[in-house]
Amino acid sequence: MGTSASGRDLGTHDRNGNPIDTTAVNDASTIPIGLYQWKVTRRLGNVIPVPVDTLHAGFQNSNDPAGITGQYNYLGNLGSPRMSRIFFDRREESQFVFTDPYDQSVLRPEDVTFTNTLSPFTNLTYYKSFNSRNSEERFKSYYAINANKRLGFGLYIDYIYGRGMYNNQSTAQFNGGLFASYRGDKYDMHFIFNNDNLKTRENGGITDDRYITNPLDMAEGKKQYNSTDIPTLFNKIWNHNTSYHAFLTHRYNLGFYREVPDTLQNDTIQAPNDSTESVIPREFVPVTSFIHTLELDFNGRKYITQDDAQNRNYFEHTYFGNDSIDQFRRTNVRNTFGISLREGFNKWAKAGLTAFLTHEYRDFTLPDTTDVANQRIIKHYKENIVYVGGELTKTQGNLLHYNLLGEFAVAGEDAGQFRLEGNGDLNLKLFGDSVRLDVNAYIKNLNPIFYYRNFHSKHYWWDNSDLSKIMRTRVEGKLNFKRLGTTLRAGVENIKNYTYLDNTSLPITNSSGEITSFKNNAAVKQHSGNIQVFTAMLQQKLKFGILHFDGEVVYQKSSEQSILPLPELSAHGNLYIHAGLVKNILQVSLGADVRYFTKYNAPDYSPVIGQFYLQNPENQIAIGGHPMVNIYANFHWKRTRIFLMMYNVNQNSGNSRYFLAPHYPISPRILKLGISWNFFD
Repeated sequence: MGTSASGRDLGTHDRNGNPIDTTAVNDASTIPIGLYQWKVTRRLGNVIPVPVDTLHAGFQNSNDPAGITGQYNYLGNLGSPRMSRIFFDRREESQFVFTDPYDQSVLRPEDVTFTNTLSPFTNLTYYKSFNSRNSEERFKSYYAINANKRLGFGLYIDYIYGRGMYNNQSTAQFNGGLFASYRGDKYDMHFIFNNDNLKTRENGGITDDRYITNPLDMAEGKKQYNSTDIPTLFNKIWNHNTSYHAFLTHRYNLGFYREVPDTLQNDTIQAPNDSTESVIPREFVPVTSFIHTLELDFNGRKYITQDDAQNRNYFEHTYFGNDSIDQFRRTNVRNTFGISLREGFNKWAKAGLTAFLTHEYRDFTLPDTTDVANQRIIKHYKENIVYVGGELTKTQGNLLHYNLLGEFAVAGEDAGQFRLEGNGDLNLKLFGDSVRLDVNAYIKNLNPIFYYRNFHSKHYWWDNSDLSKIMRTRVEGKLNFKRLGTTLRAGVENIKNYTYLDNTSLPITNSSGEITSFKNNAAVKQHSGNIQVFTAMLQQKLKFGILHFDGEVVYQKSSEQSILPLPELSAHGNLYIHAGLVKNILQVSLGADVRYFTKYNAPDYSPVIGQFYLQNPENQIAIGGHPMVNIYANFHWKRTRIFLMMYNVNQNSGNSRYFLAPHYPISPRILKLGISWNFFD
């Protein structure tokens, strides 16, 4: 079982380090024998087993855009863009960066869970917040069935509709996919087809933070006002992202059959025709595998804005006239061919060795201008890249596992780009406790993604042909004590040529030289020096009878806070009582969940590119320094889970700075519900 780039166990944590929650029942008596699940790696299709359910607590946070432990900044509405405050948990940017902030619902191939089951398996989950006009709703379904013990099929659907507690911030998302797998002796196959449809109305945040921090100053004589009475910056801007993905990874294995070792031969198989002769079980031992992985991606984005006085006064540039629909498209075809010498086919083969060759074709389209005023054309940018690489893996045994991978771009737009990555885990028994040490490290020399090199829109425009490659070096370790419930994690990263989105807004002054407003703009910049980031984390689980406490504290230090801002301290605490009722058939948890992070100048959000970028240096505002508290009740009855949660219960305490992004407050106090059913027939 491997580890992610962040050092998290891929068998129990997702790409962002959050506990995997399939919302399947953790009671073995309700899970049919033979039900198991796994994921596959994106490059070579290696299988990574995952538990059917690892989320023993925290169902009430499974739909929170802020994450299981509240580690994300987001825009205050379900389905809105988000960014992790924990730098080591941020995943590498994709070539279609516009959908990266929607990772709460958008699945990459390595995120899809495959299932093998003796009986059809279905999970239905529904979330809702209770507000008559501005509620949030989400419906998720997962279905898997096997045609036989080797061939399985399934589908998933994820529908989000967030009206939003503030004006002009609604979201509507429909994500769904089909998957299939065949795991035979000589042939393995995994296939995924999915579609993402993401609609977001952009409000630019509220016009004045004092509506939240000092509401009496803004009430204009009223005793109270609703969140929908608060004015927002925009009311005529939308983003619409669509994606279609097809993924196929398959391999043909050469090998031999051998008798099952004596220790596994507890029973023999009776021969046909009621013969008394016994058949000795045999197993297939793969020696060499021929691998092919195909990825097809078709992405589109529309940035829709209606020209009005508000927009003209806010943005520095308007490159196209009046109403505008900026359209961006991307086509990507990636083929990987590999040959692998498999681990364990004889006593000398202690590890598996794979060599691979990859070709990637990219086609990007951007709007462009002509000599005719306000006229646009579509410009194509085509890129072809060839990579060679190798992988060394050890997955068998219980003591030590590791994965070492190297890849180098030998031709094309990214020529000279390379990555060397390694991770491993060591499992020991120490003083009667199970101790696991995870280590991961990498060196990456990466070409900046396409949209950092080229971007054209109504309000932002750049072509950067002189960007240098980004050199990233990281070393990280994690130590887990199972019995103590303690996890320690620490790491350091050095980044040279850090590439980022900067706010380059132009100040507007009056006759006295005072700044009265700004004309908004953005640009891509590189920091030619080195930036160091240090992270240390402590996670602790405590139990005293029916009283439980799950806590997490993260310390981070960025050597360039003005370029890579991070909160120095982030904390999460979940205090609850847990008891079994009705002969332990009904499991009940009652508790309070608290999140906190220290003040810092968090990245702002730009609707124009749909990304987080630095705040205007002349108009910065710090967020944080305000605990956010939710109280909840969780119920688990056989195959059903239910939670009720009062969200943002301390809304009016302290300075009421309940912002998770500058000028974007989270929802006021509101009641939320979640219910999840499992069916095994």
